[in-house]
Order: sequence, then structure tokens, then C-alpha cells
Amino acid sequence: MDELTTVRAWDTGRQGPSDQARSAARARLEAAMAKELNGAPPLANRLSRRIVLRTAFAGATAAAAGAVVVALEGGDDRPPRLDPVSAADVLRRAADRSRAAGGDLPVPRDDQYFYTRTFVTRVPVKGGRTRTWTDESWMSVDGSKPSLRQEHGKVHHDPPLGKHEVRWPPTVYSELQKMPTDPDKLLALFGGNEGAPGTDVMAFFEGCMLLMGPRVMPPGLQAGAFEALSKLPHIRLDYDDADVAGRKAVGVSHPKASFTFLFDRRTYDYLGLRTKGSSPKKIHGEWKQVNYYYETRTLKDIQVVDRIGQHG
Repeated sequence: MDELTTVRAWDTGRQGPSDQARSAARARLEAAMAKELNGAPPLANRLSRRIVLRTAFAGATAAAAGAVVVALEGGDDRPPRLDPVSAADVLRRAADRSRAAGGDLPVPRDDQYFYTRTFVTRVPVKGGRTRTWTDESWMSVDGSKPSLRQEHGKVHHDPPLGKHEVRWPPTVYSELQKMPTDPDKLLALFGGNEGAPGTDVMAFFEGCMLLMGPRVMPPGLQAGAFEALSKLPHIRLDYDDADVAGRKAVGVSHPKASFTFLFDRRTYDYLGLRTKGSSPKKIHGEWKQVNYYYETRTLKDIQVVDRIGQHG
């Protein structure tokens, strides 16, 4: 069986290859694609070691559920290679990418800060001026110190967390370490395997919340989350997206959620989340949501630092 046949066999209802066989097939396929496209070495050998926590808000016109064709652009004058994938495939490949990338940031101490630099773009749905921001923030690792964050260019001084204050998803690294990395256990934590109506969209939302914040993920947690979400029904592929940096992206969304995950179309790096939002306005004495827009946030840098104002 060749590699493309293996990929097409995923999610067809019949018993497929094991996780190990899938990973090996994907690795062979990516190596063959890289050689054909530009003579580069296999994908895993070209991956950056930089932590890739990218956050962006999503919500876009979806293409279709199930398998679609994604064009991977070739170099020089060669035509793009077409790679048949589904939304579940993209999430599994993103999980493989996350594991391969690892991270070169140290495990943070409780007294340190996460420094983040985020590019934000807001595009009105009905046309108009596009707005952009570059936000910088310093968030206390364990919440015991005051934090400083920017939101749409405005500075906010956040007090320390209360002693008994509980946040979901956790922002404290030690609490994140306690979370399971097994996809099935994570899916249960998200509520996605309960079988009741609406649990799939709630699980998708919970996964988005986990991957949204300026936090360093313990090893395997991000990958486990992507694989957990790949098991959800109704997820779909948005195959013609672009993130705020102008890179070609492929999106994964749920038809009943306003969020869309964005991934690099070549490497499956996680680029962030995009969402459809609106502004409240009082009309005839009643508050209504108006001025709808798409907002995308891409986390361009994250570092572990010792104090507010330090950039790593």
C-alpha cells in the first residue's frame, strides 16, 4: 500500500492502521513531498525548535466536511502538489508537528513571567478600515504577582490571583502539568465523549480555550489536545485562509462555533485562532451587537523572563 492510499483510508469507517503506522506513513509521505517540491530534507529535519504557541481568534466560511484538496505551493515554476486531507488529518499532523518541534524554553519557575508579543488584525465583515495592533504582555506564571498586558494597544494592570481563585483553563504551569496528555482522557475532560447533543461543539470550545492563552505548554499537552479534537464529529476544513502575517494557512473549525484553528499549509505549525466578533451599541434604549468583524491574533513570540519589561 502506498502512502497516499494510507492517507485516503483514514476515517473511512473501516479499521485503519495503528497510530505508529500512521506516523510512519505520514513521515514517508512528507519526505517524498519535500523531495519532489524542492529537494529539501524530510520535514522533521527542517523543523524549528522554537515553541509555537500561536493565538488568534477565528470564524470563517467553511469549505466542506470530509476530505478536500489542499494545494501546497511548489518552488520555481513547478505546479503545486495536491494533498488530499481532512480536518482530522490536519489536526493529527499538527500534533505530530508539535511533538517534533519540542521547545527550547526552560520550564518556568513560579516567580517568573511569560512574555508575549501578539499581532492582532480586525477586518470588518461588511468592509471598511482594517485595524491592527501589536500587543505585549507579561503574565505571572503562577498568578502570585501583578501582571501587565496589552489588549488592542491599551495597557491593563492585573492584580495577583486570589488564593482560592480557580481558572479554567489553568494558567499556572504546575496545574497544566497535571492535565492528561492522552487524547481520549483529554477528550473526556473536554466533555466530548459524553454523546449528548451539543457536547462536540462544547468540547471544541474547551479545546480552543486551552490553546488560547499566553502559556507554555508542558510536553505533549498541545499535541494531545489536537489529537483529542481530531476525534470530534462535524469538524471541517477551511482550506483557503491566511493568518495576519500573510502566510498561507489552512483552518479547522466547527459549524456551530465561532473559532477556527489556523495551521501553516506546509509545516502544520499552529498559527492561532480566529473568531467573528461584534461591538455592543445602545439602540433605542436596548443594547445590540453591531459592527461585526473577523479578528485574528497570532502569537509571534513567547519567552520566560524574570521581570515585567524584560523581553528575553
